[in-house]
Amino acid sequence: MVFTIGSMREIREIRQQRTGVRNAARMGALIGARTGAWRRAHAQVRLNVAEYAGLCGWAVVPGARAARGGGACSCGDADCAEPGAHPLAFAGEIPAGASPQEAVEGWARVPGAAVLLPVGRSFDVIEVAEVPGRRALVRLERMGLRLGPVLLTPTGRAQFFVAPGAAAELPHLLYRMGWDDAQLDLRCLGRGDHVTAPPSDLGGLGPVRWLREPRLDAVPQPPEARLLLGTLAYVSHRDGAYA
Repeated sequence: MVFTIGSMREIREIRQQRTGVRNAARMGALIGARTGAWRRAHAQVRLNVAEYAGLCGWAVVPGARAARGGGACSCGDADCAEPGAHPLAFAGEIPAGASPQEAVEGWARVPGAAVLLPVGRSFDVIEVAEVPGRRALVRLERMGLRLGPVLLTPTGRAQFFVAPGAAAELPHLLYRMGWDDAQLDLRCLGRGDHVTAPPSDLGGLGPVRWLREPRLDAVPQPPEARLLLGTLAYVSHRDGAYA
């Protein structure tokens, strides 16, 4: 078979067209995959919000986000004191007990927001370092105590949910237990504070995870702080002594 200059030119054009089609198909598949991943991620967030509000009985607050690695806050304040870790001033919260439809519709107005839970209403939080927190959780489970959820942050903190009012009682409880003079890496969060909840990331530093997930088949009250505090203080003190 003899190929003329014209036929060679046509072959090159066909090959170029095929290459263009393949590249367009690859690009379309890539865009489609990214779009699908984005939709799945946002669907997961909406599901979590609906579960927190409807099944756990927690209010959910839309929060600011920060660039990956701990960059600028999405609130636009260059001097933001809590980049990616505070409520959005313009966004309304999803109330505790909201129906799945109410939660989904409410979150659709702020699809890129971080999921924050207000502390001091349904629960307070006792926070310790992750390593002693893990040890304490094992001890508490072996003791057969009724426990609430426990969060793990990308900053290496374990956050134990306890009954509201713990933040105000903490100094008195530590005094009664003999831990008031000890140097403890332990603090309590109460009314006015917020914790970031999965699947959101904290300040662009990484995702928050459950060390002990909330029960979704019931709405049990979190345990009294006094039942956990002795163990948390002990492991926190021991960890600090050997650090």
